[in-house]
Amino acid sequence: MSRPGAIDAQTPGQALAIVIAMAKHDIGTREARMLLAHAAGLDLHRLADLGLEDFTTDLIERYFLLVERRKRQEPMSHILGYREFYKSRFEVSPSVLDPRPETEVLVQLALDRPFGSVLDLGVGSGAILVTLLAERPAVRGVGCDLSEPALRLCRRNAKALAVADRATLVRSDWFDGVEGIFDLVVSNPPNIAEWEVATRSPEVRAHEPLVALTGGADGLSAYRAIAARAGEFLTPDGRILLEIGPTQAAAVSGLLEAGGLTGIIVHLDLDGRDRVVEARAPSEPPQNGKNLHP
Repeated sequence: MSRPGAIDAQTPGQALAIVIAMAKHDIGTREARMLLAHAAGLDLHRLADLGLEDFTTDLIERYFLLVERRKRQEPMSHILGYREFYKSRFEVSPSVLDPRPETEVLVQLALDRPFGSVLDLGVGSGAILVTLLAERPAVRGVGCDLSEPALRLCRRNAKALAVADRATLVRSDWFDGVEGIFDLVVSNPPNIAEWEVATRSPEVRAHEPLVALTGGADGLSAYRAIAARAGEFLTPDGRILLEIGPTQAAAVSGLLEAGGLTGIIVHLDLDGRDRVVEARAPSEPPQNGKNLHP
């Protein structure tokens, strides 16, 4: 793929077609268009606004630098700096797991029933927590993460979507630094077994944080930590929603049941795969009171 210093075209449409054609065989037409729009500082739907005079040497050079990054299998979201999720655009970076479309299943399940408070364990970019707060203006939430860069990124996303005043972010290893009880606990924890990481695409294994991907030798270590203490942080009849890998429903359900939770339901994604495990705290707290966080 050569990089032209100038475009030999008579119209803006011709210039656009020439530039896209030079990259589409390497990265595909849609991605080529997205990267050109990004290089030009435009939304994708405004590419047609480019005039012939806009196809400068500087623009073409910026564009092909982006194309080269994509050819090296850097995720599009990292190149663009954002990922669309649910109804909003979230800033992302290599310090957090990219929000996945499948996680919208968890968000929708959470929104199906009322709640006044929510805790997001392993908040990352804030895609889950910030979306829930944006959709429920009366709700307050807490997000925790061990990663300071993730928490800083989440704060920016919370501010961008005007929910920062209702989001408390804390550095915590799961529940360790969390205080209070909640109507809803949500999490998309690391769920890939260590041996599985090598089988994932280069976009994932080379560009996303390992700590956000792997859940130990069997992919279940985070679920063990969460299930063991979830009941302490849920209001009576409060819900927990955990995103899972497609083969983990039985194991995660068993962990939640062993942790004293009830009403366990496995929800499917749009492809018919197990995607979210839901459970509830007992309607009445134990008489000894040990199952509720002060």
